[in-house]
Amino acid sequence: MSLTGSSFLYTLIVLVLVAVVLPFALWSRLRGPRIVRAAGRGLMLLFAQGTAVALVFVLVNNQNNLYDNWADLLGTGDHVQHAANLGADGTGGIALERLPKVRQTFTEARGPGMPASDGVRITQLKGRVSGVNAEVYVWLPPQYHEPAYRHYRFPVVELLSGYPGSAKAWFGSLHAVKQLRPLMREGRVAPFILVAPRMNLLAGVDTGCANITGTVNADTWLSVDVPKMVMDNFRAQPAPTGWAAAGYSAGGHCATKLAVAHPDRYRAAVSMSGYNDPIGERNSLASETPALRRANNPYVLLREARTPPAIALYQSGQPGDGYEAGAALGQIAKAPTTVHVVFIPKSAGGHNMALWRPQVVPAFQWLTEEMGLLHGRAGATPHARSNAGSTPAELASGTASRATAARRR
Repeated sequence: MSLTGSSFLYTLIVLVLVAVVLPFALWSRLRGPRIVRAAGRGLMLLFAQGTAVALVFVLVNNQNNLYDNWADLLGTGDHVQHAANLGADGTGGIALERLPKVRQTFTEARGPGMPASDGVRITQLKGRVSGVNAEVYVWLPPQYHEPAYRHYRFPVVELLSGYPGSAKAWFGSLHAVKQLRPLMREGRVAPFILVAPRMNLLAGVDTGCANITGTVNADTWLSVDVPKMVMDNFRAQPAPTGWAAAGYSAGGHCATKLAVAHPDRYRAAVSMSGYNDPIGERNSLASETPALRRANNPYVLLREARTPPAIALYQSGQPGDGYEAGAALGQIAKAPTTVHVVFIPKSAGGHNMALWRPQVVPAFQWLTEEMGLLHGRAGATPHARSNAGSTPAELASGTASRATAARRR
């Protein structure tokens, strides 16, 4: 049975009911020596506790889309076929424009919180450059099949999950389709194609969206193979003008890093409760050596960039959970780079879906404006935003004060 399927959930519910009824029916009826009766009663208690814990776990997992299948949960999944040395740009010298188009087969995607009416589809993508073989979810905006838009190319947002996390989370837990589809129909949010690739590529570790020769080419998977698939199969705008990345937690770190590292592939990025230093995720492969940490730290990349990249960054977070990281980026950003930092008070909740779900609409409204997609202004230059607030010393140490944070509310 599928870990996230209804059959497994209903089976657990039945087992919990049995575990509750069983002691009432058999507790005083057990026969045999005292030690046998004690063992039988102990097993009934263990059965009750085990089924209750399992049911709670499944409910939490389905609500937050943490583990997509048994392989993810048990740490046996591996989606990397090979990880060649692809060089600084992550392409291995391959002329991407010369690669033949590959038509993918898409099927209906289902999961917790993902009814068929949402229209999310899934395909299995074999990355021709990265060596990754994993699933990618795609959702097309309401306008995509309308006759008036038959020649229109749509902007794209890559949706990146945290760790652990399923690519389904943006649809099943954050309800991106339910929140954005009516706004797209009303013209208040641009009609983005939403693309959610698998982020957990190796068992038991976070790739940190890094390219690590011999281990994984996660950066290339996200910034080369997935965009190539989208361009091959859909009417999508070319990069970087019509492309953005958005993520929460580890996915937020990844979105920012991809935009800063590849301004030729992304125009904007949204990070909710993200971080700059890969060591912010203790299981990140990108935090294993100082060289990897620097190469995958968007703060370092932005500070050391010879030419400030023409990108716009949206950084939201709470004190001690994303706010300081965003403020630090804002402090060092130089035009044409812009950074919009959103302070979220501690009272809004913790590091979870309930905190990020209400941020989906404002983030996409910001993307619509910053990417120049209002009234057909695709490709317009983003306007600068103020990033003042914390002192350089606070930002450098990552300890911007609560008082400073409060002044930015």
